[in-house]
Amino acid sequence: MSKYDLTTPLQIDDIIKLHAGDIVYVSGIVYTARDEAHAHILKLDEAGKELPFELEGAAIYHCGPLMVKEDEDKWEAVAAGPTTSARMAGMTPRLLERHAIRVLIGKGGMQGVADALKGKCVYLAYTGGCAALAAEAIKNVRSVYWPQLGMPEAVWELEVEHFGPLVVGIDAHGHDLFQEVRDQALTAFCHLR
Repeated sequence: MSKYDLTTPLQIDDIIKLHAGDIVYVSGIVYTARDEAHAHILKLDEAGKELPFELEGAAIYHCGPLMVKEDEDKWEAVAAGPTTSARMAGMTPRLLERHAIRVLIGKGGMQGVADALKGKCVYLAYTGGCAALAAEAIKNVRSVYWPQLGMPEAVWELEVEHFGPLVVGIDAHGHDLFQEVRDQALTAFCHLR
């Protein structure tokens, strides 16, 4: 197990060196995106429309943050814990076909996406229940896109510093820690019967 500090935007070389179980901290720009944001991105892609933000080398955080407006153009993150990534698993392969996203961050794993991540992207697991800790790593809320989707579903452009610790749950080589645990549990259960 190794520890890495990554800064966005990321290149393939930044993520290929990561292996399942490694510890990662991320600095730079991170975009939040949940179900509605994923669907909206794919809808715009299918219509051939440009996105208002850049996903080349990006980090996507499965998060519905709680924000407080400080003044006309200034937001502050109060809580920004991860949401369950499984809800986005079905849309992830299409998203990665169209965009050079290098990091996905969330909780609980993403069953069935290891092949789609191969050679392209990694999934970093963040511990649930750490919403206040996550907010501390957010140094600046740079922008919000599609606020009409609602606060948790909008895309928030966050500037983070030393965001983590994150565990490489699925690496770009096809290793999926979550699937390995499921397989081990199933094997153990079958031996008990």
